[in-house]
Amino acid sequence: MAEENRASGKYSVEDLIYLMDRLRDAEDGCPWDLKQTFKTIVPHTIEETYEVVDAIEREDWPHLMDELGDLLFQVVFYSRLGKEQGSFQWEGVVDNVVRKLLRRHPHVFPEGTLESRVDPECKISEAEINANWERIKTEEKRQAMISGGAESEQPASLLRDVPRALPAMSRALKLQKKASSVGFDWPEVTPVIAKIREELDELEQAIQEVGGSGHQEKHHIEDEFGDVLFACANLARFIKVDPEMALRSTNSKFVRRFQRVEALAQAGNVSLSDATLEQMDAFWEQAKSEGL
Repeated sequence: MAEENRASGKYSVEDLIYLMDRLRDAEDGCPWDLKQTFKTIVPHTIEETYEVVDAIEREDWPHLMDELGDLLFQVVFYSRLGKEQGSFQWEGVVDNVVRKLLRRHPHVFPEGTLESRVDPECKISEAEINANWERIKTEEKRQAMISGGAESEQPASLLRDVPRALPAMSRALKLQKKASSVGFDWPEVTPVIAKIREELDELEQAIQEVGGSGHQEKHHIEDEFGDVLFACANLARFIKVDPEMALRSTNSKFVRRFQRVEALAQAGNVSLSDATLEQMDAFWEQAKSEGL
């Protein structure tokens, strides 16, 4: 099969799956790949995902192609492990996602088939599309609970499907969106900003009240600091800013400016370790004035 797929001169997804099979072959496979499990691969998957995001932010398209390939390999690896333990395999992964997307896009595939198309005259609003999307997802979860024997008289928590493994700021945003969907939300942005000020005041008070450096004191400050970040995530949601992306952008800006500070210091024969704060501030302001 692999030889047939290479007739076009390029490797295919089938070749990648075959390669994965070879890597996991008990007789002559790769020792490292053979000892991997679902859990041991997770850190690599997270790293590859961030590398995809990094390439997109830098608009490094050739590198993005390479990173997407690495991420695809993660999916193929999990599929191979699923096949080995009899849980699922690649074909099921593909079939499942196609069926799910057909089901969730009735405004594109009205009959739930790849061939069906919507009448160009029948347009629906983005709000209707979002409402349908959430309704379909809710029904899918209900059906999954029934088929899995998990349905009970006690309804499942609205927040149970927000993954714990998400970056904390992204998870805060998703938790708030879920709560907002049932009306648990501020009516507009002004009290959200007031809440941030309130949380900052409580953090400042906690810092001032701490008389020692024990675990209890540190935990109190950490708790109040977390409240500040959670409130900031809420503000980001109100002003339609992705807090994770915003902070990543600010991190990049800080790197650019600080590297310029280093360059200015070197040009002036000034060692940063010996420079005064006033000197470094002057370099920083010059970096800002240069648009960095």
